[in-house]
Amino acid sequence: MRKLACFLFMSVDGVIESPDQFVHESLYKDLTAVIEMAIEDQDGVLLGRKLYEEWSEYWPSSPIEPFNGFINPVRKYVVSRTLKEVGWTNATLLEGDLATAVKALKNTTGGTLCVHGSVELAQSLLALGLIDELRLIHFPALAGRGRRLFEAVDGPVHLDLRHSHATAGGLQYLVYGVRA
Repeated sequence: MRKLACFLFMSVDGVIESPDQFVHESLYKDLTAVIEMAIEDQDGVLLGRKLYEEWSEYWPSSPIEPFNGFINPVRKYVVSRTLKEVGWTNATLLEGDLATAVKALKNTTGGTLCVHGSVELAQSLLALGLIDELRLIHFPALAGRGRRLFEAVDGPVHLDLRHSHATAGGLQYLVYGVRA
């Protein structure tokens, strides 16, 4: 069974929405190395419709590495009730009931599947108990406003810290396993 993770940028105050508001690459010279750690075992990405539409316009021509070299060729599964087709390289529309479709995808062979940046999708999968791991790059910044990953959680979710890495620039890469 494949592992399903969430890879998210998070501010100190827990915001994961619009990380471009609190992530300034010039302040975090070590961000590239942390991203490389987070994506190294992934061979499938789950995206919500909104993020898919933004990224499918931006990433095919972006020169930003290492993410460009990862996201364009990787298999992408797009969760949407409104899209009828997807055109980005290696993108597939994930249809039907979300829980059923994701469980079926987890039962295939391969590396880690990972939700990238799709706030509602990450929250839904966490609420359904389908997330196995949270991979968070914690930025030493306060966003002030924006959606938080855990605001939709109803009841306790217990986590085990599996890995932590702090950088000289103040980033923390935290990997939590979600207890069943």
